[in-house]
Amino acid sequence: MRVIDLTHRITDSMPVYPGDPHPEISRTATHEEEGFQCSLLKMSSHTGTHVDAPLHLIKQGAGLENIPLENFVGTAFVIDIKGLDQEPVLLEDLEDRWPSPNETVDFVLFNSGWSEYWGHEKYLQGFPVLSVSALEWLIAKGIKGLGVDTISVDPMDCLSHLNHKLLLKANIMIFENLTNLDRLPNRDFIFSALPLPFSTGDGSPVRAVGMLD
Repeated sequence: MRVIDLTHRITDSMPVYPGDPHPEISRTATHEEEGFQCSLLKMSSHTGTHVDAPLHLIKQGAGLENIPLENFVGTAFVIDIKGLDQEPVLLEDLEDRWPSPNETVDFVLFNSGWSEYWGHEKYLQGFPVLSVSALEWLIAKGIKGLGVDTISVDPMDCLSHLNHKLLLKANIMIFENLTNLDRLPNRDFIFSALPLPFSTGDGSPVRAVGMLD
């Protein structure tokens, strides 16, 4: 089995959603002083490559501790949406790129190519998002989750978070800030992105991977 890492490394200087705190990584013990190393990690629950749980935007939504692990692992494929910068991905765009009419998977990952701007100002603006009609079509297919290689499934100037709410109300997990989607094959594979099970978890950094036979 080959495992492709789809996760950005967590560092003090990594990009964060505007207004979120940057992660802080400090040593609480070192080999020189204590004979072993231990670290303190301080960061938002939506740092880096992460998952949004329904509780993130739905007051009565499920927190991570109440969501079965099966919701974070399953079959997936990648939809290439490069070239649709600053345009919504319409239903017809999605249908044109769908592998076959009867193809079903647990997770759909959207490769916009935006991860190449990670660490640059452009990463936080102008990325493509899905239209409401495209999202409703995906929801009707019964997927477990949707992943993007951008910082959000909503435009940065959107205050309603409509796309988030549509997905989370349907108990569909949202995976943001994925990377290396170009390394995945043009066929289905196993996707896994397990969160930390902290109490009333609205989201969590994940180690997202694609597993290939």
